[in-house]
Amino acid sequence: MVKRDYYEVLGVSRDATKDEIKRAYRKLALKYHPDRNPGKDAEERFKEISEAYAVLSDDEKRRQYDMFGHAGIDQRYSYEDIFRGADFGDIFRDLGFGFGFDDIFEHFFGRRYGRQREYRRRGADLRYDVTITLRDAYEGKTVELEIPRTEKCDNCNGTGAKPGTSPKTCPQCHGTGQVQRTQRTAFGVFTQITVCPRCNGRGTIIEAPCPVCKGKGVVQRTRVMEVKIPKGVEDGSHLRLTGAGEAGENGGEPGDLYVVVHIEEDERFKRRGADLYTKRRISFPQAALGTTVKVETLDGTARLKLPPGVESGDVFKLKGKGMPRLRGGYGDLFVEIMVETPKKLSRKAKKLIEQLAEELNSTE
Repeated sequence: MVKRDYYEVLGVSRDATKDEIKRAYRKLALKYHPDRNPGKDAEERFKEISEAYAVLSDDEKRRQYDMFGHAGIDQRYSYEDIFRGADFGDIFRDLGFGFGFDDIFEHFFGRRYGRQREYRRRGADLRYDVTITLRDAYEGKTVELEIPRTEKCDNCNGTGAKPGTSPKTCPQCHGTGQVQRTQRTAFGVFTQITVCPRCNGRGTIIEAPCPVCKGKGVVQRTRVMEVKIPKGVEDGSHLRLTGAGEAGENGGEPGDLYVVVHIEEDERFKRRGADLYTKRRISFPQAALGTTVKVETLDGTARLKLPPGVESGDVFKLKGKGMPRLRGGYGDLFVEIMVETPKKLSRKAKKLIEQLAEELNSTE
C-alpha cells in the first residue's frame, strides 16, 4: 500500500510547529483510538496517524522526511525505531485512555516493548541515476545497470552463523537487545535503557561466525539487471524496483532500488509535460503568400499548412505529435514560425522588393 504524506495524514501544513502537530494528533487519536473506536478501519487509521506523529514530532526524523520523503525514513529507521522516543504516554494519560505506549508496540509489532524479540532490520534503499535522450523517452528504452549492493549470504542463509550452528540468545540482555541501569539519587530512582553492548541490540550472539560473510549474514556483490524505462517518462521520474536494494539483517526484508531518470536537453525541442515546442524558419514570400512546409518531429516529418500573412511569433499546433503519455495518448507539437529577413540582396531582388513596397504603399 502506498503511504500517504505524513502532513496530509495529520492535516497540518509543512511548516507546522511541534505544538500544532501534537494538537492535531491528539484530536485524531481521540477519534480513532481503539478504546473508543474498535473497528478495523479505525485501527488502520490509528496506526497511520501514530506513525505520522512519531516522525513529525522528532526533529531528526522530520528533517530526513522533509528531505527525502518516505524513502529517507524507511532507509534510516526500522519500523520500530520510528516510534522510539515519541511521547505517546503523556498524550494518552491526558486523554484518559488505558491503551498507551506499551500497547502501541504490542499492537503494531505483536509484542510488548522490551520483551524478547527476534531482531530483523529492513535493508537500505538504493538510488541509481540514469541519463537518457528525449528520443529514448519518446520510444521507451531498456537500460542495463550494474548495481553494487549487499545480498543475503547463501552459505549461512543470512543468519551469520556457521552452517550447522545457529545464533544464541544474548545472555546479557536475554534477547531484548537492551539493558537497564537503575541509579538512586537524592531526587529519586532513575532507570536508563541503552542498547546492549554485547549483542549491539540484536538480541542474539554468534559464537561460530560464517566463514564467508564473517558473521554479517550479508555479502557484497555487483548485480547486473535490466530496467525498462517506459515511453513518456519525464525528467526526474523515480522508478521503484521493490526488493532490489540492500539485503535486510537477520532475515529482514530487502530494501528497494529507486532509478532516477534524467533527460538530456534536446537542441530541436523543448518539452512541457506531454507537449513539445519547436521553431520553423520560413522566407518572407512564404509568409506573405502562404505555403505548406515540412516540420521535423520525433516520429519523422509532418506537413504544416500556413495561411497567407503569417508573422514571426505565430504558433501552430500539430495535434498528437508530442510526447506519449504514460496513461495513453500523445501530447501536441507547437510550431513557432520565424520569418527570415534576407541580409544580402541581388540587384534584381532589391528592385523587386522596391516595386513591392511601392505597390503596398499605393494601396494604403
